[in-house]
Amino acid sequence: MDSKLLNDMWHLGLPLIEKVVRPVIVYVFLIVALRLAGKRELAQLNPFDLVVLLMLSNTVQNAIIGEDNSVIGGLIGAAALLVVNYVVARFLNRHEKLQRIVEGGTDVLIERGEMLREKMKKEAISEAELEAAARRQGVASLEDVERAVLEPSGSISIIERKPASEAMLHAEILRRLDQISRELGELRARQA
Repeated sequence: MDSKLLNDMWHLGLPLIEKVVRPVIVYVFLIVALRLAGKRELAQLNPFDLVVLLMLSNTVQNAIIGEDNSVIGGLIGAAALLVVNYVVARFLNRHEKLQRIVEGGTDVLIERGEMLREKMKKEAISEAELEAAARRQGVASLEDVERAVLEPSGSISIIERKPASEAMLHAEILRRLDQISRELGELRARQA
């Protein structure tokens, strides 16, 4: 192999400290930017969101690695990102208040079967996206949803509406009355 190629592959083009600091700066920036962009960017990806995230990763690539295309430089940058993410995750797990600030809280999108359109608008969640989330969780229609919650992770949790026990009892009584009416009708038809 060419010695220049080997040198370019394994020789750091930037100082080691710069290879560590660059990914940390980009990591912090992306955490803040994605937090400000809203929870939707984290999990409820439509094709436009996916394109933005892919372009975002390509855009910050040079900010992370600089002019260094060496294998070692890439490994150092990746290791720095993994270490920072590990430290941040462990730190946030021990500090719940800070974790809520960084990750945000939950947002109720449907309450007692009623869509909260202002919250949906604020979080850029459409009715179609809610319907899709309901179907993914085995709920046929938004009419069957008691509560829908946008989690800090960006996923939507659906709680299905359960008929009240009185409503179930009422329905059962009506069903039995219908059955008795049919049977009485059949008896009258036989006697006539």
